[in-house]
Amino acid sequence: MFDSHAATWGIAGLATFGVIARPWNLPEYIWAVTGAVLLVAFDLLPWRDAVMAAGKGVDVYFFLIGMMLLAEVARKEGLFDWLAEQAVKHSRKSASRLFAIVYAVGTLVTIFLSNDATAVVLTPAVYAATRAAKVEPLPYLFVCAFIANAASFVLPISNPANLVLFGERMPTLMEWLRYFSLPSVAAIAATFVMLRFTQREDLRGGVESSGAEPVVLTRNAAIVAFGIGVTAVVLLAASAFGADLGLPTFACGAVVTATVLMLGQTSLAAVVRDVSWSVLPLVAGLFILVEGLNHTGVLPAIAEVLKRATAASPHATAWGAGIITAFASNLINNLPMGLIAATTTHTAQSSPHITGAVLIGVDLGPNLSVTGSLATILWLIALRREGEHVSALRFLRLGICVMTPALVLSLLALSLVAP
Repeated sequence: MFDSHAATWGIAGLATFGVIARPWNLPEYIWAVTGAVLLVAFDLLPWRDAVMAAGKGVDVYFFLIGMMLLAEVARKEGLFDWLAEQAVKHSRKSASRLFAIVYAVGTLVTIFLSNDATAVVLTPAVYAATRAAKVEPLPYLFVCAFIANAASFVLPISNPANLVLFGERMPTLMEWLRYFSLPSVAAIAATFVMLRFTQREDLRGGVESSGAEPVVLTRNAAIVAFGIGVTAVVLLAASAFGADLGLPTFACGAVVTATVLMLGQTSLAAVVRDVSWSVLPLVAGLFILVEGLNHTGVLPAIAEVLKRATAASPHATAWGAGIITAFASNLINNLPMGLIAATTTHTAQSSPHITGAVLIGVDLGPNLSVTGSLATILWLIALRREGEHVSALRFLRLGICVMTPALVLSLLALSLVAP
């Protein structure tokens, strides 16, 4: 029994390392899927349990497909180019003002469309804006990655991990806002200050005009923009009624895509070809790896430790749970970490304060590394499509500076509002 548990942890560890380090430049999903296959091949996880584990991500798969469809048709119809021109125009030739505009837009997109949408939809638009402004793109692209996690607990719909963690115990909207409004403000403000400080050298210059003909918002681009707005409203409504977000997002993306394809010259094959489908097996592989760890009995043990610690010192436990969860999310990705946290907090019958601290750790902690959240992985994929590359070490150095104060301030803010 011990040998099988050790083998499971070894495979999960190596798979996680592969996702993070990408040896031989192989895509992230290769390592996650390989780890999942090895668990089944060595009979460490029954194949039926592996299939059920992958099935837990169905709502996430639908959500991602819908967002990726919206992003791809927006790209092809020139919506990103038009948005880029508007951002540069309103920056008034100031790199700092352009940075603030990108941060504000990223905050709104994350709040109302989720952090994955910020990575998928906003990143290409920001890259187009920096290209039009003739400025170094990375400071602005970093905004897309960091705000996607920093603003991801303003509302329940801001991060799929929120729904995974709370499940049927989801607070009402007013309860949610009472607990997480102040921590969210702390996270968003601290992240902006630290990002602005660390990128100050690249933001001292001005913003140039492209000198090209003004970009016209075409009919199809306007349809896509309207579709994205409708998607935000649909997600808010679905969240208010406690419904899953995946199918509504997929439906919106499919309807907008079909409408644009019927009215324009873009082909379905071109859209399907350019969607980053590899993220789907990546997510499935991560869910299966977590199920393998669950079979080692680690989750009930963690729940028991959490329950005892809560009884001894609830406030200290909240701080510890938030910090440990934040760093652990970078080891196995925050989406499966949300599943682990949901099981342990439910089994331990944790208080709203401790569950809230865990949620902050799951949502904000991934700003430490490139594989901490699905949103950051999607951001990396979007960057590679544009020819930009950010190493894991470079992101880690920046993440330490940005994430740490934001996490501490958010947990402190939560302790002020929690009973």
